Amino acid sequence: MADPDVRLIKELASALQAEGVEVTGVADGAQALLRTGALQPDVVLVSATLTVVDAVDFVRAVRHVQGVPVLLGVGEGDAERAVRALAAGATACVARPYRVPELLPLVQGACIGEPRRERTVLTVGHVELDVTAYQVRVGGDVVHLPLREFELLHFLMRNAGRTVTREQIMRHVWHSEENLSTNTIAVHVKRLRRRLRDHEDRLIQTVRGVGYRLVAPAD
Repeated sequence: MADPDVRLIKELASALQAEGVEVTGVADGAQALLRTGALQPDVVLVSATLTVVDAVDFVRAVRHVQGVPVLLGVGEGDAERAVRALAAGATACVARPYRVPELLPLVQGACIGEPRRERTVLTVGHVELDVTAYQVRVGGDVVHLPLREFELLHFLMRNAGRTVTREQIMRHVWHSEENLSTNTIAVHVKRLRRRLRDHEDRLIQTVRGVGYRLVAPAD
């Protein structure tokens, strides 16, 4: 894996090794190219914020020359890089900071050459979310979401039919235990509803005083 955050590399390497995944970490894109060429790993995980050689150039070089699957770690503000990296041949995007339960199936799927589609494609009503392709379809049409809204929709779809609290949204989408403005969450939900054509709030329902619930609207 390649990431400018050395502490993150150590922590993630330890967690993945506990799951039986052998990990080699480097801090920039140039080192990553050298190590990938030398080691021929089963899969490479790189941050969208790679330095020296940027993530898009890294993906293009590795995929076109060596054919090694590349997973791209994306955070806030990385949506444009994610689109360019996927166009260059990245196998999938995964949220950064990384969460091992989400990352491990992608690593294992890339290693065997076939993503685990049953774990990475979610459908509720007319909305389909593909985690590996970082893509959302509404009624069959591709809808482009900013990263935070994509993560919010992903969390709601993973919990479809259940009410999730604002505190859970803060923890799993904003990755924060601190109090987040209720208005901040409401604004993101409002924007997400608009993009999903949920004009009557039938898909994402507000549970007053608690949080939100995503359900498949009855025809």
